[in-house]
Amino acid sequence: MNPNTRLLYPNQDAMDRLNIAFYTDTYLPAVDGVVVSMLNFKRELESRGHKVYIFASGKKTQVRNRNTFIYHGVGFKPYPQYNVAIFPYNSMLKLRSLDVDIVHAQTPFVMGFAALMAAKLGRYPLVSTFHTIINSRNVVNAYYPKNERLKKITKKYVWMYTKFFYGKSDLTIAPTHAVQSFLSNHGINNTMVVPNSVDIRRFNPETDGTGLRRAYGIRDDEKVVLYLGRLGREKKLEVMLRAAKIILRKRNDVRFVIGGHGPAEGYYRDVARRLGIADRVKFLGFVSEKELPHLYAMSDMFCMPSTFETQGVVSLEAMATGKPVVGADYLGLKDTIIKGKNGERFAPGDYTECARKIEKVLNNSATYRKGAIETAREFSIERATDRLLEAYNFVLSKRAID
Repeated sequence: MNPNTRLLYPNQDAMDRLNIAFYTDTYLPAVDGVVVSMLNFKRELESRGHKVYIFASGKKTQVRNRNTFIYHGVGFKPYPQYNVAIFPYNSMLKLRSLDVDIVHAQTPFVMGFAALMAAKLGRYPLVSTFHTIINSRNVVNAYYPKNERLKKITKKYVWMYTKFFYGKSDLTIAPTHAVQSFLSNHGINNTMVVPNSVDIRRFNPETDGTGLRRAYGIRDDEKVVLYLGRLGREKKLEVMLRAAKIILRKRNDVRFVIGGHGPAEGYYRDVARRLGIADRVKFLGFVSEKELPHLYAMSDMFCMPSTFETQGVVSLEAMATGKPVVGADYLGLKDTIIKGKNGERFAPGDYTECARKIEKVLNNSATYRKGAIETAREFSIERATDRLLEAYNFVLSKRAID
């Protein structure tokens, strides 16, 4: 059916089935919040009878299937696991053969621009999700040119492009109300809040983590503070490590576990060594998908010191297993962490306050369990997909009226 004439009615069995094209600059085998969110939505949309096609940058050897189209790219030096597509613009020819109804850009970069071009030339509605604050100070310091003048120029033009890209979208999805306010304050107003989701069947409070504790040599009487995610400088893990030093001066029953890999892994290992806590901090490196639920289950709480998060999918996964979260009181985590209910927040960068909040939660972790589980249920895949379909309905209805 022509997308200019259809109307959608989410949650109704009689609603039209959509053909949706996701465009993304990050995809498997890399696993980050964008990939997890996208695949959660894909699985749920397809279970409801919709078709989802993925257009992604990657390597020639990457596994493909009939609904996934990989466009060859070159490695991105700061993040070797990511690829920058060389020429994905012929994707617009594929959209017509697939009878696509709506294009959804998950990222604004090369594949995002390809989505924009394809949508405009093919007259498809374009929805874009704002997953990443690419002009944040942490990102600028870590990945922009080191020359201060060049860094300033780059930051200016990157944000100009960001505003252009999201301004050209029919709708910009913000994962939280805090991000929506951020976008509004920066002149991007075509927004709707659609949260990322968590698979509450896979991540649940009944999962057993005792086997993994034994495998990692963690005693039953030890408390575990977990961080899981990409190890980049923008994640500010040195805040958690400095907090760890304060805590470990007073007690020896706490272990800090860091799962994931990334370009700053060596830096963070060095920070732990310089602080004299390397023996109490365990770096796991890559964590398999099979182990993930058990890793959350073996912990007592989750720590998220980053000021980079637009929501933080890993924090929702931790809550789904009944684990409270201590995180920076900034942007996306403001909406996710409710003080006294599912965790605690601390002033960004304040490792002394971070230490106090970690201790408070460790000493009272059982009181946060119910609130954490309840919060995760609010962000279930089913609820988030309902909201996503409402966003698609809004855009398609507006197109029909126009």
